[in-house]
Amino acid sequence: MPASPPADGTAARLPKFLCFAIYSANLAFGRAYKPLLDPLGLTYTQYIALVALSDANDQTVGELGEKLFLESNTLTPILKKLEATGYIRRQRDPADERQVRVSLTPAGRRLVDMEPAAALRDATGLGDEFATMQQATTYLRDNLLRATRTEKTER
Repeated sequence: MPASPPADGTAARLPKFLCFAIYSANLAFGRAYKPLLDPLGLTYTQYIALVALSDANDQTVGELGEKLFLESNTLTPILKKLEATGYIRRQRDPADERQVRVSLTPAGRRLVDMEPAAALRDATGLGDEFATMQQATTYLRDNLLRATRTEKTER
């Protein structure tokens, strides 16, 4: 049975929310990644941490957290699991014992180089618009982060 229109005769509001479109697209990405990553024993967040390390190996936990938009208390259990599976190595920075440095192991590098999610690019249906969508989404995210940082400093 189709949903009935709002009582006041206006069109549905939810489809007009850009934030909901992005939120639900994120959920759809999660569903698409799951069957690709489950056989590897990885979650999406674990996988993306490996990809971030492949871009710049030997980072501090803090640097990696900034790139992934994760706090260290969220990132640390993810890294412990990746270390236990042999994909990364964590060690104290000899120059600053307060810092923990993270790097890929050869097994982690091989896993990322396999590009298990390469097929998802086609699944998006974006074709030549893929790069444009990625850039626009990054631009949107960066603008929102700037705006929220500005609000915090003005208070």
